[in-house]
Amino acid sequence: MSCIHLLLKSNKSIVFYFFPFTNQRGKKKSNWEVPNGGMEVNGDDGEPAAKSPAEEEMTTFSRHNFGNSGNTDDGFSVTIIENMKEEYGLFVWPCSIVLAEYIWQQKSRFTGATVVELGAGTSLPGLVAAKVGAVVTLTDDSSRVEVVTHMRRQCDLNDIKCKIRGLTWGVWDAQTFSLCPNIILGADVLYDSCELPIIRLYYYIS
Repeated sequence: MSCIHLLLKSNKSIVFYFFPFTNQRGKKKSNWEVPNGGMEVNGDDGEPAAKSPAEEEMTTFSRHNFGNSGNTDDGFSVTIIENMKEEYGLFVWPCSIVLAEYIWQQKSRFTGATVVELGAGTSLPGLVAAKVGAVVTLTDDSSRVEVVTHMRRQCDLNDIKCKIRGLTWGVWDAQTFSLCPNIILGADVLYDSCELPIIRLYYYIS
């Protein structure tokens, strides 16, 4: 059972939203659709500098559309660079698409909010939150340098300004406490028992 976590905080209360989503964690992403949000794999926009044939086999692009992306007043698209041969962090999981669509549908809730995405990976939900007007910090495990670097590439490709931070799950320092978000996002971050320290991180930064 995969899941999406959305933590909304006000001055008087904290509300934790849990969205179950059945999916086998070991499988790569599947091509499926959600309302008003689609995927176009191998998009042409924003391709990086030429890579070796071996690298090209691993890298693809997916374009995710929200609203009427042909009308800049009523929608947009987000292009994601994916590495299909890497484990976990470098390709879009279905849960991320569901959460990103939720953010789009509830965009008035996110406009002007301070948002932190935990375990962001390819960062689709956080990027959508930034597109609808949130101040976003994208985070992932600081030991996974390639994933943190990948988050910066996603922001550059989509011309979106987000803060990027590597965190150590279970370690609480000044950087962690300075986040102070109104909304905490997490798409399928509790798939493994070794990730349980991230639950405590929800508590400390909220």
